[in-house]
Amino acid sequence: MNPIIQQLTKHRSIRKFQDQPLPEGLLETLIRAGQCAATSNQVQAYSVIRITDPHKRDRLAELAGGQPYVSAAPEFLVFCADMKRATEAAERAGAEVVRGTSEQLVVASVDTALMAQNVAIAAESEGLGICYIGGIRNNPDGVSELLALPEYVYPVFGMCIGYPAQDPEVKPRLPLESILKQDRYDDSQDQAQVAGFDEAMHRYYQERTGGRKDSTWSKELAPLFTTKLRLHMKAFLEKRGFGLK
Repeated sequence: MNPIIQQLTKHRSIRKFQDQPLPEGLLETLIRAGQCAATSNQVQAYSVIRITDPHKRDRLAELAGGQPYVSAAPEFLVFCADMKRATEAAERAGAEVVRGTSEQLVVASVDTALMAQNVAIAAESEGLGICYIGGIRNNPDGVSELLALPEYVYPVFGMCIGYPAQDPEVKPRLPLESILKQDRYDDSQDQAQVAGFDEAMHRYYQERTGGRKDSTWSKELAPLFTTKLRLHMKAFLEKRGFGLK
């Protein structure tokens, strides 16, 4: 593997950081790297908000479900899907724009995710650690109000960045055969492959916690489909002007 692929395979979520700021100018370099990600029709449908106000950090940590590393990380960014800038630019150029389509929601969300992953990879290449904070969507109204987000802009996730103060193991991933399919969607081996992966994840949890965590990948999915539904997101996105058409 070349150095870039090696770097990609070492990703871990970091939740404990050294009390060490990023060198001057490095954050801006990371954001510029993020801007180099692929973007649909050059729309660049994202904005990134750097949170330096400690009171806002603490409030965001609370809104995200009580995640202390949001307050403690040297840098915390909120990545926002942003269709406001592009639609207004097109309008000024003479277009009769149509706002609030589902396609615009998809484009803005994908653009934001691609841009953020570039930032994450760039940060890790500099010896930094990152942690995505999807809990930003626990209370998107509160986050939007706190950050003065306008219509056609919504917070997708946050990201903690800093020098790691922990060295967790890389989490196993599903076997390649579960993900890479040829010519058609074939799930005939999914049950067996998932069973094997559950065994691998059980060993991982046991080793990481010294035997205290008795779980599997399948068991850990439960909240996503039972309690962590975030059903408020539909109404929130419609209120922000997304996904109406």
